[in-house]
Amino acid sequence: MAEPRSWVPLGIDTTVPSMARVYDYILGGAHNFAADRQVGTQIEKLVPGLRSVARLNRRFLGRAVNFLLGQGVRQFLDIGSGIPTVANVHQVAQERDPGARVVYVDKDPVAVAHSQLMLADNENTAIVQADMRDPEAVLSSPELTGLLRFDEPIGLLMLLMLHWVPDEDDPRKLVANYRDALPAGSFLVMTHVAKDQIDASVDQAAEVVNRSRSVDQMHMRTHAQVSALFDGFSLVEPGLVGCGEWRPDGPGDIADEASMNMFLYAGVGRKD
Repeated sequence: MAEPRSWVPLGIDTTVPSMARVYDYILGGAHNFAADRQVGTQIEKLVPGLRSVARLNRRFLGRAVNFLLGQGVRQFLDIGSGIPTVANVHQVAQERDPGARVVYVDKDPVAVAHSQLMLADNENTAIVQADMRDPEAVLSSPELTGLLRFDEPIGLLMLLMLHWVPDEDDPRKLVANYRDALPAGSFLVMTHVAKDQIDASVDQAAEVVNRSRSVDQMHMRTHAQVSALFDGFSLVEPGLVGCGEWRPDGPGDIADEASMNMFLYAGVGRKD
C-alpha cells in the first residue's frame, strides 16, 4: 500500500524504490518510503558499514568544494544532488562566499521538489529536473543558463553517480560531453564504487539493488576504469584514491574500518 505524504509530488509510485531516496534513508533522512527502506535495510545487512561510507562521501564533498573555492571557483554544477540533507554544496560554498552560484540536477521528483522548497529564497541557487545522461537538456536548461557563466571556471560534481550509468551508455563519453562544455580552469569532482576494493558482500548488495524494481542499476568499476573517466582532466594530488584518503583534515573524514575508506574511489581533476 502506498504511503500518504502531503509532500509527495503527484504521479509518484512510492512502491518503486529510488536510489536517491534509499541514499536519503541511509543518511538518516525522512523523505523515503517503505520500498526505499526495504532496499536500504537489505544492503545494510550485507554491508554493515554503509552508513559510514555515506558519511565519508558527504565529508569528501565538503573538502572538495572548499578546495575548489581555494582555487578561485565560485560556481558549481552538482549532478545527481539527491534529496537535500546537511552540508549541501551551496551551504558549504556560500558560507565562504555568499555570492557563490550553485545549480543542482536530479531526475528524482521528490529530490527536485524538496530542493525547490529549500532553495526558494536563495537567488544564487537553482534545481534542474533532468537525467544526467542527457547533457544537452542539462546544459541548455534555463535554470542553468540563467545562473552559471561559461566564461568562468565551474566545479562539476558527480558524486555517487556514474556507477548508475551502464557501459552501453558510455560513461566516458558522457563525462566528456560535460567536460567539453566547461571552460579551462574548471574541475571535475567524482566518487565511484570501487570494484577492485570490495568483497563478495558488496556484489550481493549490488544484486539486491539490481533485482529491485528500481530503474537504477549498479555498475561497479576498477581503479583503471574510473581513472579513464577523468580523461581530459589533470588529477590533483593525491590522485584517485579511497574516499577517506583524499586530503582528510579531521577524524570524521576517515572511517574506523579501513575497508570503508576504500569503498569509494574519490578524485578531483582540473581542465587545463
